[in-house]
Amino acid sequence: MSKSLGNSRNNSQNKNHFMAEFLSSWRLTWRYLRRDSGALLLLVAAGAFYAFFYPLPYSTEQIRRVPVAVVDGDQSSLSRQLVRFAQVSPGLDVKLVAASQMQAQQALWRREVEGVLIIPPGLARHATQGQAMTLPVLGNGSYLLLNKMVLEGFAKSVGTLSAGIEIAKRQARGASPQQAAEQRAPVHLKIDALFNESEGYASYIVPAVAVIIVQQTLLIGASIMAGSWCQRGRARARWLLRRPSRALAVWLLLALIGMLNGLFFFGFVFWFWDYPRGGDFVLAALVLLPFVLTSSALGIALGAWARQREAVFMLAVATSIPLLFLSGISWPLEAVPLPLQWLASTLPTSAGIQALVAVNQMGASLAEVLPQLSHLWLLSFIWMGVAVWMLKRAAQKS
Repeated sequence: MSKSLGNSRNNSQNKNHFMAEFLSSWRLTWRYLRRDSGALLLLVAAGAFYAFFYPLPYSTEQIRRVPVAVVDGDQSSLSRQLVRFAQVSPGLDVKLVAASQMQAQQALWRREVEGVLIIPPGLARHATQGQAMTLPVLGNGSYLLLNKMVLEGFAKSVGTLSAGIEIAKRQARGASPQQAAEQRAPVHLKIDALFNESEGYASYIVPAVAVIIVQQTLLIGASIMAGSWCQRGRARARWLLRRPSRALAVWLLLALIGMLNGLFFFGFVFWFWDYPRGGDFVLAALVLLPFVLTSSALGIALGAWARQREAVFMLAVATSIPLLFLSGISWPLEAVPLPLQWLASTLPTSAGIQALVAVNQMGASLAEVLPQLSHLWLLSFIWMGVAVWMLKRAAQKS
C-alpha cells in the first residue's frame, strides 16, 4: 500500500515537473521570438500582409475587355455586323478596325492589341451561296489567359453570326422564328462550374497559395529561430534537447502560431474576399494541425542543418519557387516525373493543399481527406525525428 502511494506520488511529481518545464520553455521561446524581429515578422506579420497583398491583383476574378483588332476585308453589312458582335462581347474591346492585315499585325507586335480577327473578302457572297468560310484569328499565345479570352470572345461572335445566318435561311424556307432557332440548336448544353461557380482566377489560385503562405512563413520563421540558436553556440541546442518537454514546447508554440495564421486565412480572409467556402471550420482545423506540425518540424530541421541565420534566408529564396511547382498548383502533380512526385510527397504542401482545398472549397468530409490526413501525421513525426537528429548534430559540431 505504501509502495503504491509512493509510486503515485512520484508520478504526480513527474507530471508536475514536466508541465513546469513545458510552460517555462514555452515562455522562454515566446520571449525569444518577441526579441527576434526577423522571425516574429515572418511568423506573425507576413501572413497578414500576404492575405491582402496577394489576392489584390486578382480581385476582378476574370479578365475583361481585352484589346483586339478586326481586319474587315469584306466591307459588307455582314462583316460590319460581325464587328458589332465583337464590340458587345464582354471579354473583348475592339480597339482597331483595320482595312489591311499588316496594320493589325503591327498593332499586335506593339502589344496595342492581344488578338486579331481577319475577315477575308467574299464573306457575304459565300454566306449567300451557302458556302462555308474560315475566319482566321491571330492570338498572343505567350499570354495564356489573354489568348484564351480572345479566342473565346471571337468564337462566340462568329458563332452568333453563323447562327443568325442559318436561322434566317430556315425562316426564308417557311419556318417560324422559334422553329428555326430549335432546328438550329436541337440539343442544348448547360454548364455548371462546381465549387468555383464564377470560374474566377482568384477563387482558383488563392485558396491553394494560402496553404503555401502558411507553410513558408512558418517554415522560414522556425528555421531562422533554429539557425540563430545553432549559430550562437551549442548551449541553446543542448538546452532544448536535454528535456523532451522543452522540445515539445517549442514545437507546439510554433504550431500554434501556424494554426492561428491558417485559421485567419480560412476564416476571415476567404470571407473577406468572398472565395468559395465549404464551411466546415472544425474539419479544416483538424487537417491544419498536422500540416503546421510538419511545417514547423521541417523548419527546425532546416535551421539546425544550416546553422546560420543568413544561410536560411538563401535556402528559402532558392526553394520557394521549386516548392510552388511541386505543390501541384501550376501543373498537375501526376504529370511531373516520378522522382519529383516522390520528392513532393515528403513536403507538407502536397497533401496539405489537396486536403485543405477539398475541405475549404469543395466541402469534403473527413473520410474523403483521410488519406491526406494520415500522410500529414506520418510526415509530422518523421520530420520531428529529423529535427531532433539535426539539433543533436548541431550541438556536437558547434
